Amino acid sequence: MSIFLTPEEVAELTGIRRGCKGKSREQRQATALKSMGVPHYINAAKRPIVARAAIEGSAAALAKSNAPAVEAWEPVMH
Repeated sequence: MSIFLTPEEVAELTGIRRGCKGKSREQRQATALKSMGVPHYINAAKRPIVARAAIEGSAAALAKSNAPAVEAWEPVMH
């Protein structure tokens, strides 16, 4: 398994599989990734590159952010 998402996985993540209105698929994917807050790079071929760890890390962070807040324990003074 590569440390980067495949072009097919980037298409699945963004929901964008082709260009439209004068923009290439890669341009539209980069715009979608930016709006989703997914860290990515644009390589020399103008293709968005997403590190697999960025997605896995985002999922872990999301799970933590949805967890109920735990209040600090304080002793009861009598």
